[in-house]
Amino acid sequence: MNHLSFYWLPQNNELLIKGIESEFSTLIEHSIKSRKISLPPIPDVVLKIQQLCSQDSTGISDVADSLLEDPGLAAIVIRVANSVIFNRRNITCTDLVTAVSRLGILRVRDIVTAQAIEQLKHSVNLSPSCNRVLVQSAANSRELAATMVLVARGFKESEEPRYRHIETDKALLAGLLADIGLFCIVSEYHSYLEQGNYLDEEIAFQVFERQCSRASSLVLDSWGFDNDFLEVASNQNLSESDLAVTYLDIARIANHILMFRRQDEQIDEHTVEFDVTGADILYKLSNLSDIEFNTQIDELISASGL
Repeated sequence: MNHLSFYWLPQNNELLIKGIESEFSTLIEHSIKSRKISLPPIPDVVLKIQQLCSQDSTGISDVADSLLEDPGLAAIVIRVANSVIFNRRNITCTDLVTAVSRLGILRVRDIVTAQAIEQLKHSVNLSPSCNRVLVQSAANSRELAATMVLVARGFKESEEPRYRHIETDKALLAGLLADIGLFCIVSEYHSYLEQGNYLDEEIAFQVFERQCSRASSLVLDSWGFDNDFLEVASNQNLSESDLAVTYLDIARIANHILMFRRQDEQIDEHTVEFDVTGADILYKLSNLSDIEFNTQIDELISASGL
């Protein structure tokens, strides 16, 4: 058995991180399953809409009435409903009922949740280092989400029937919400310290990165999001699918493109499966210049209305 001090040797550092990670993983999972997790402090209206979406009797007017309680979110929903990505018929709407009807109840839930999380990442008041982690998370999720839209569009533009199920707006939202569990881990970290424990920030941030996908999946599941969102968040296939391409496939292709463009050293260990169409999309997006790629990303985020 290794002496405790030996854990700090390079060859044993991984063992220490895994030991702490296991403890945090247990804390996070228990907290979420027992409904005692410190979920992201999103507006009451968003929570109300999430609850309404879990009820079969909920109608469009119920969600629209709830949005009236938060003029800011109401304006965002109307703006998003008129955006290029969500307004497929290119018909402008000016009232909430029409906006909710156009988007659908579940998509409104997705939009207000993603918007609330996006704002929260830039407004939390934690330690400077944790704030930096969340702000960086906001930038990463936006980049992933926009790249997923580019990939999804590539499949849609092929006009093959087997890709008809792909929705670019859903790809965008799945990317934006993929790391939502980071808030839970940060909260657990502060709670852990307040109980008199000590954990070096560098090691804590490695734990954040390792457990984020698991926590994100648990949070989205507790809020009633479907398997497409859960698979992207957890980076795992949760059920058998006969679809030619899933949103998880789209996320993995998008992530591979971003790793290539960042010249990430871990790209050699990153595997992704795709068909001929996927290979063509990967090739085209990987060979765009940095200016072209970043311009498309910025335009997509702007066009989304979020």
